[in-house]
Amino acid sequence: MTTADKKSKTAPKPRSSQPWLHQKGTQVQEFGTVRQLPVGLSQDTRMYSCQRLNQVLCDTRILHDLYKKHHWLMRGQTFYQLHLLMDKHAGEQLELIDSLAERVQTLGGVAVGDPRHVAEITNIPRPPNGVEEVPAMLSRLLEAHEAILEESHDAAAKVQELGDDGTNDLLVSDVIRTNELQAWFVAEHLVDTPLVRT
Repeated sequence: MTTADKKSKTAPKPRSSQPWLHQKGTQVQEFGTVRQLPVGLSQDTRMYSCQRLNQVLCDTRILHDLYKKHHWLMRGQTFYQLHLLMDKHAGEQLELIDSLAERVQTLGGVAVGDPRHVAEITNIPRPPNGVEEVPAMLSRLLEAHEAILEESHDAAAKVQELGDDGTNDLLVSDVIRTNELQAWFVAEHLVDTPLVRT
């Protein structure tokens, strides 16, 4: 081995601040699978919980986006109150999204990430691209809340039977309670009560 060969093997590679662009890689875990993690639950239980959580996650992501859309497009006499309420509820739904996705990952699954994938899985009907009247927007939110609540109640009961206390707790303590409270706040805006009586 020549001296030049020895130097080339021992010399560090030159450093550069240039990002390595256009990286490609192989998929290391397919959607719908779970890795083995030491969380004290069987693979079948974790698989089931991840499927149910991903459904709630998809629907919650759509509800979040509906809240943001309605926040931007709100109209009428109660614009200010509803504009603020829509944004507050969107923020709370965003917290649920992160909690749901992290629970899927904790169980060894793959959380739904791409919005196009979300659109394929969600049970929440697509709204028109334009602006609806305010009562229709609020009714659309209530229907989404109810769909999420029905799914979450059923999923919570079934994962509890399987011994997945963490998923049950997330669904009951966070998803169900948040959606029930938000549904109440939105529903009260559809009560036909005048501000004052003459």
